[in-house]
Amino acid sequence: MDKFTKLEGVAAPMKIRNIDTDMIIPKQYLKTIKRTGLGKGLFSEMRFNEDGSENPDFVLNKPAYRKAKIIVAEDNFGCGSSREHAPWALLDFGVRCVISTSFADIFYNNCFQNGVLPIKVSKEDLDKLMDDAERGSNATLSIDLETQEIRGPDGGVVKFDIDPFRKHCMLNGLDDIGLTMTKAKALDVYESARKAERPWM
Repeated sequence: MDKFTKLEGVAAPMKIRNIDTDMIIPKQYLKTIKRTGLGKGLFSEMRFNEDGSENPDFVLNKPAYRKAKIIVAEDNFGCGSSREHAPWALLDFGVRCVISTSFADIFYNNCFQNGVLPIKVSKEDLDKLMDDAERGSNATLSIDLETQEIRGPDGGVVKFDIDPFRKHCMLNGLDDIGLTMTKAKALDVYESARKAERPWM
């Protein structure tokens, strides 16, 4: 998993409540277990018309937001089914951070396991960040995980809370496998001692 320390980029405003995982990555893209290639399916039912052409009204199809690294969304982002493909699709598209007032628990946990930072902010702070995002490519947001700050284009700062353990994992690029591997030496010592004590096992 890639480390997350600082991120600066354009933020796409999504003024939609209850964006569920089927909206993020529709069911027809769930046939793969690969984490790559899913970016093309991200929000596909909103990004594309039935004939496959782009929907010009959808935010990620607008020139300013085609390479958005951040999404600013309304309440309850990531609700619905517990598909891990949702953060995979975001990451493959290039989105490393989602900011909202609230997230569905499973989606929230899946983000941390896959290198996408979900940030919870107050409604008041979300409104400020949404205003910044609506200014397009002329206004970027800067996110500093170490200091737990989001800086707007005009110098305004929004502080956010995060669990210290999750913060540590994101800063160091550690998913569950990575965390286990940090204990590799201790595990090797234990296994060697166990084998010496019980060679028949």
